[in-house]
Amino acid sequence: MICVALPGLAISSEQGQMTGQGLDRFYCAGRRLLSRCQVRVAGREPLALQARMTAADRARFVGAVHVSPHSGPDPDLVVERVRHADGTERITLHNAAPRALRLPVEVSLGTDLADLGAIASGRAGAELPATVHDSGLRWSSVGGNSSVTADPPPADALASAGLLRWELDLPPGGSTSVELRVRPDRVGAVRAVGRTAADPFAVPRASGDDPRLQPLLRTSVEDLQALLLRDPARPSDTHLAAGAPWRCGSAPAEALAAARMTLALGTRLATGTLRTLARTQLTGPGRQSGLIPGPRRDAGPHLPPGCTAMEATLLYPVLLAEARRWGLPEQETEELLPTAERCLTWLRTTIGDGTYLNDPDPGGPARCETQAHAHRAALLGADLLDVCGRPGGEGLRQWARALRTAFRQEFWIDDRGGGRPAAARLPDGSPVRHLGAAAVHLLDTGLLGGGEQAPGLLDKVRTEQLARLLGGPALDSGWGLRSLGTNEPGHNPFGHRSGTVRVHETAVAVAGLAAAGYEQEAGSLLRGVLAAAEAFGHRLPEMYAGEQRTEASAPLPHPAACRPAATAAAAGVLLLTTLAGIRPDAPARSVTLRPLRSAPLGEIVLTGLRVAGAPFSVRVSRLGPAMVEEAAEGLSLGV
Repeated sequence: MICVALPGLAISSEQGQMTGQGLDRFYCAGRRLLSRCQVRVAGREPLALQARMTAADRARFVGAVHVSPHSGPDPDLVVERVRHADGTERITLHNAAPRALRLPVEVSLGTDLADLGAIASGRAGAELPATVHDSGLRWSSVGGNSSVTADPPPADALASAGLLRWELDLPPGGSTSVELRVRPDRVGAVRAVGRTAADPFAVPRASGDDPRLQPLLRTSVEDLQALLLRDPARPSDTHLAAGAPWRCGSAPAEALAAARMTLALGTRLATGTLRTLARTQLTGPGRQSGLIPGPRRDAGPHLPPGCTAMEATLLYPVLLAEARRWGLPEQETEELLPTAERCLTWLRTTIGDGTYLNDPDPGGPARCETQAHAHRAALLGADLLDVCGRPGGEGLRQWARALRTAFRQEFWIDDRGGGRPAAARLPDGSPVRHLGAAAVHLLDTGLLGGGEQAPGLLDKVRTEQLARLLGGPALDSGWGLRSLGTNEPGHNPFGHRSGTVRVHETAVAVAGLAAAGYEQEAGSLLRGVLAAAEAFGHRLPEMYAGEQRTEASAPLPHPAACRPAATAAAAGVLLLTTLAGIRPDAPARSVTLRPLRSAPLGEIVLTGLRVAGAPFSVRVSRLGPAMVEEAAEGLSLGV
């Protein structure tokens, strides 16, 4: 159970006790401030009865204690613990006995002050000795300090045992509480970005025939708020961390992708993300000038790790172009345009006289999804340059046309089943034949003016074949889209890129299939991931096992998955807004609706969205047509 409100993080087992084993701890900014927090009442540990998340940043644990030896099967005492990601825990004792109770309460505390990287690699050290400090305990190391204070102050504080003690009186039916506060030394309460005025999101709501819609949307937005980070160089600019607990820092490609999927909640996150990453862009002479740095990413058993720097650099102009369509003010567009221009210049310079965008390593492959990202960046970037009166648009379009021609001839593998796109082409021209979910990016062509989708790399016949493959049993697990088909060598239902269901790719597939008119396949994947979301308490993990769904089965969690994860939470927003098919063009003061006319979830009403800087609400009926119920003044509707 992961409570997140970055930079704070609390990880707990369902028992509620933090025993010092495993990952269960309080963290702040990647450092473990408290690793052990065990409560005993009258010398007994509470019997765990219930544990549940009550919000993205807090969990509630309820236990029971038999204090009297002759009380029978009914507990005398209920112990409630409410744990917050900000390092606060309130322990409340409820007296259920018919008599007054005087109870000794002990809280055993300890920490090693290890950083998350050391913990992940198994290099965490032993617990540190404590000292009595203020109304609690304090620990110190070379890497930092932390303290726990208690309210009310304990009657005894034993540093050698890491123990705080109270004698508490409870009348019949009465309650009393102790609050613990864990802090980095000499630091006050750490306010999460998502709980301040810097929160960039609108407050959307979903209603309709399917009762799962609102829980998924609410949880997705809460998770996004929990993962918000400030740029230290400009605290007013926010962006998303990739996920908790393993990736609480910046991940440019994921931050851009998540901001793009949540444009229906407003453009403030896109603005903060674009500004933050603009400050990281490489400039000056050299082949990497214009690149937005990013880490390597595992690509499964068939290809070497991929370069997320390339993905981020190609996503940057796409996000800027589409944010403008959703209502990003022209002044902010102009401010961010030079960074987008440098991204597009990097693209044209890197390709040179060639056709494909290869990995930067010597002898690197040309990946299918990289060509899709590059093609989309070229078309949306060219449109952005044109409307802003900048040169270079026609050159990008010419290259995109050449790429389309070459891709359809050289990236398509014909076979008896109707063919498939190659996962990549090696430098000698030979194709990497495996079929995986990365091909969904071929359907994500991007939004141009007037509500029109940009052309893709595939023609209509090949798009239809790809839709058939994505909806087939090799890729559609019933819980979402597998990252590698079951018939491919190296398939592993728990493989990061070789068989798990990755929620981001499934959402991209649903949106792309819906936009291309393949509603049956889109609806099947949508229903599958919605069922998985329900099984996960509506908090979608980054990925889960790609085992086939059967009657009465449940999706299997992946032990290394981030949950919450930025792209998974953003995918929940994209899945629901895809049902309405909202395609805005704020500069032209218009919005086009292309809903799924098959209405796979029945009637749906989305309120509290943002288009052209104003509230936007839309209703999709059970018969398929959509109707705008609230919009900015003067915004015309297209169909």
